[in-house]
Amino acid sequence: MEELVLADRPVWLLLSIAVVAIAVLLVLIIKVRLHAFFSLIVVAVATGLAAGIGVGDVIDVVIDGFSDTVGTVALLVGFGAVLGRLIEVTGGAQVLADKMLDTFGERRAPLALAVASLFYAFPIFLDAGFIVMLPVIYTVARRLGGSFMLYVLPSIASFMMMHALLPPHPGPTAAATVMGADVGMVILVGLLIGLPTWYLAGYRVALLIAKRYPDTPVPALLGTPREVPVEERPGFFSILLVLLLPLVLIFFNTGMSTLEADGTVSDQNFAFQLSRLIGETPIALLLSALLAMLLLYVIPRRRRGDRIGGLLEDLVDDALGPVCSIILITGAGGAFGAILTATGIGGELADSLDSLGLPLIVAAYLVTMAMRVAQGSATVAATTGASIMAPAMMAGDFSSVAVAAVVVAIGAASIGWSHVNDSGFWLIGRFCGFDTVTTFKTWSLVGTTISIVGFALSWVVFLIA
Repeated sequence: MEELVLADRPVWLLLSIAVVAIAVLLVLIIKVRLHAFFSLIVVAVATGLAAGIGVGDVIDVVIDGFSDTVGTVALLVGFGAVLGRLIEVTGGAQVLADKMLDTFGERRAPLALAVASLFYAFPIFLDAGFIVMLPVIYTVARRLGGSFMLYVLPSIASFMMMHALLPPHPGPTAAATVMGADVGMVILVGLLIGLPTWYLAGYRVALLIAKRYPDTPVPALLGTPREVPVEERPGFFSILLVLLLPLVLIFFNTGMSTLEADGTVSDQNFAFQLSRLIGETPIALLLSALLAMLLLYVIPRRRRGDRIGGLLEDLVDDALGPVCSIILITGAGGAFGAILTATGIGGELADSLDSLGLPLIVAAYLVTMAMRVAQGSATVAATTGASIMAPAMMAGDFSSVAVAAVVVAIGAASIGWSHVNDSGFWLIGRFCGFDTVTTFKTWSLVGTTISIVGFALSWVVFLIA
């Protein structure tokens, strides 16, 4: 969303408007109990008008912000929810849960889920990967009992760390590109910093938070759980194929894009063109959901002589129905973020921080953090922070390791400090069945601890390099 040309307004006034808007939004949702979708849209419009966006423009900004967010989220959530529902209703989640518990043991179930999420999060976006992992998390939590928090928060921490610090995720990839960093070095430094950050500030913090919520139930967002007889459950390798397909397709796209950027292959190369089609995350999830329908549902039922009829259509409807509210709330969060972006507050704060003469990596972190707080999107924050700091970075004589450390610090800044203008705040919170306050105390807190520790370790690497 591009900033509009507004009448000159001091930073303190724009900041005050943003703070009041967030406070009013929280009162409407928490105290008045107005639905988050309505609250976000009402406050977005009021904030735009108060900040000086014209009456004729404010609705356009809201609609653009809503549509930009929903255009991406709806496909990811829709296909991901259907895939997750298929894995759960066919007994695939029970197969994976059994395999996981047999391998790691019941006591290490939270760690097993977190490690599995790390691997699954490497190429796939946070929201899409988390939605696909949900049925496995649900099944393990129901089987072992105890608080749902104990199983879901470590998984969330894994997805957040990977999404923030490592290419091919959009934030660190864009930051690396803008700053002229070697992407391979960014991956190496990101792993060096990210793994201890994940364990200390993600996994361990998640376990501590979970102890404060000992009785959180498992939500039934993907439908009422069904205990599938052992003989009707799909094979382990069928489930593995369904889950690995999107990873393979996305890696294919990333690899071919890298080769094309290096000039190794032409942009007219058939494999490159194919990767652009089937390797995009929404299409990769669509193909995986179609494969799941075939392998996990249609073929097994035909072998048993069961009727299919309209049952598959009903199953898809059951999966899509509960997520419609989540998609609308997420889009409204994007609209609110677009309004704050259009006011220019993020850019003003970033310019103020950049002019303070701070150490380069500290300025990069604070500038990106200001953009994250102001407009919500982690990808936009990382890209903007890198763009602002790139001239200073390129003017200095820094090693490739030091440049990679700054990119990782920017990524760390982009994942923390999440609040109501972040679409991920609403998406993850609603899928976990959290209210707004609980989302602050879980999702936002874990992201912020990952952000702080990731930055601290990045600074150490930067100084050594």
